[in-house]
Amino acid sequence: MPFHSFLPHFLARQFKTPSTADRPEVVIPLEHAQRHHSVVEKAEKDGEKGLTPGDLEKRESSDDNGSDDVRRGSVAAYDIHTIEGLRSEIDGDITAFGLNNSAYDRMSLSTGSPPISCISCIPYLYWANAIGNSVTWLIDIWFVGKSKIINKAIQDMGMGRYQWELFVLCGFGWFADNFWLQGVALTLPQLSLEFGYSSTHTRFTTFALFIGLCLGASFWGTASDVLGRRLAFNTTLFIGALFGTAVGGGNTWIAVCALFSCLGLGIGGNLPVDGALFLEFLPFASGNLLTLLSIWWPVGSLVASMIAWGLIPNYACNFDDYTSSCRLTGGSPPTCCGKSNNMGWRYFTYTLGAITFMQWILRFIVFQMYESPKFLLSRGRQNEAVAVVQGLAYKNKTQTWLTEEVLNEVGGYPEGRNDTKLSAFEVVRRSAGKFSTQRINPLFAHWKLGLTTGLLWFCWFCIGMGYPLFNAFIVQYLGGGSSDTYITYRNYAITNVVGVPGSLLAYYTVNIKYIGRKGTMAVGTLITGIFLFIFTTSTNSDFQLAFSSLVTFFQNIMYGVLYAYTPEVFPAPNRGTGTGIASMLNRVGGFCAPLIAIYAADADPKVPIYVSGALMLASFVAMCALPLETRGKQTL
Repeated sequence: MPFHSFLPHFLARQFKTPSTADRPEVVIPLEHAQRHHSVVEKAEKDGEKGLTPGDLEKRESSDDNGSDDVRRGSVAAYDIHTIEGLRSEIDGDITAFGLNNSAYDRMSLSTGSPPISCISCIPYLYWANAIGNSVTWLIDIWFVGKSKIINKAIQDMGMGRYQWELFVLCGFGWFADNFWLQGVALTLPQLSLEFGYSSTHTRFTTFALFIGLCLGASFWGTASDVLGRRLAFNTTLFIGALFGTAVGGGNTWIAVCALFSCLGLGIGGNLPVDGALFLEFLPFASGNLLTLLSIWWPVGSLVASMIAWGLIPNYACNFDDYTSSCRLTGGSPPTCCGKSNNMGWRYFTYTLGAITFMQWILRFIVFQMYESPKFLLSRGRQNEAVAVVQGLAYKNKTQTWLTEEVLNEVGGYPEGRNDTKLSAFEVVRRSAGKFSTQRINPLFAHWKLGLTTGLLWFCWFCIGMGYPLFNAFIVQYLGGGSSDTYITYRNYAITNVVGVPGSLLAYYTVNIKYIGRKGTMAVGTLITGIFLFIFTTSTNSDFQLAFSSLVTFFQNIMYGVLYAYTPEVFPAPNRGTGTGIASMLNRVGGFCAPLIAIYAADADPKVPIYVSGALMLASFVAMCALPLETRGKQTL
């Protein structure tokens, strides 16, 4: 008897393996299904031309021979409500990617690189094994075809309740990431006062957080490809809530740093996992919602700044009233700054921890999370993948034509695939073995995908260093123009209010022709870099407020699109690994930032901001060189 049978229903459902027998009432025959309007319109256009999608391959070959025989009138229009019609759709999609072999056979090519005819299918080259001087490329057409069938099924159902709930719950991951990053920044002045360290020295607190964030991003990103998206989704916020609440009880600065680092182990996994998970449940027509998901990032910062504004100035040692720490003087409050008269930052972290814990409850207890069908499919568990799509239809109060029979008829029967049941030890051994370069090699399968991967990782590293060089210490920068704690935290709250519309603007521009994802994030990054340099030209508090607000606005455009673009360019079997490494490099850059801020600031306090601006401009150049634009493209 499975262990989850002993749990209450609201917990047991999180561990239950789905089955196609669970929701038979949502399944309808393909001939009775209501297909998405884009499918209908494409079929009508092809019908007018007398073409099926499968004729694309014939047309390409006939073009080479100078013939136009198959272009018009020679083939009847296909019926989108039949197996043959659906197969034609999938054939056409795969042919459009340059795969000229059977759509349901595995193609193995022993060459030094993929053939010219297959260059555009590079995102689906997800396994490569070097043998001596030769490389064997394996294109798993089985996965490509069946992923597209699942895409079609989700597209025909459209956006529904489940995806909108997932939008909110995945948004909690974005929210928590910036929520806690800014939370640390907001506590730095009070940590300096209470524990008696210089404002420069306390920046090591941010360094400690980024160590945890880096390890968390690396582990959870790869774990989501090996163990599944659902485990990471249900665990990361709990770890963050647990250690985030504990931070407020730290009685020494070292203890506070250690707890912030443990917090990062959980929070660091949110971005690589949540974006990939949301993308894999998203209908193609609603793909720009992945960009809108990033609005939770500035909202997290905004909420943290508002809470800090209400709590910290009212329960804090003020620089004007206390110039020494009780730890240094041996005195006791109120003659010096100690725990009892500096509780504001502790109340602040308790509040942040409680909010994160409530978010975890909504994720794990209230919401029934399905495993990603793309992950299940990549593991050969297609019955469960179909069951998830049927469960999605049930949640959305709609119906689906997808069954395992349809999947096999159109995508091919999984003969020869290894579905052997493994012992628990063997599962652990194989899972551990997958944390290897075998998961990274496919991201460099060809120069185009390899260049995209390299440039993206470079951008994540540079922005990961440049963003906290300014934002993680912005309270200290703003405080340089005013000694009033209340004014400092008020200005920081205003900065975050102005920044929120940046994500909304990005949501609109990513689908504009000739701008798209690349143009939007490149322009946002360029303007961010320019305004960072302008920020350093004056110490006037109003001037700094204006330009810190502008920097935040364009940063949100940049980050919003970057977070959406990254999982879009990686194929599902390696999406968690690709985004996880990107997030890890972002964190590696992040924990380098405090070192620069600490040691470079001794020479000139403006140097960290100069470096931040230069890194943004370097990222802008790399974004302009990205070879792939994902606007209007389906993902696997």
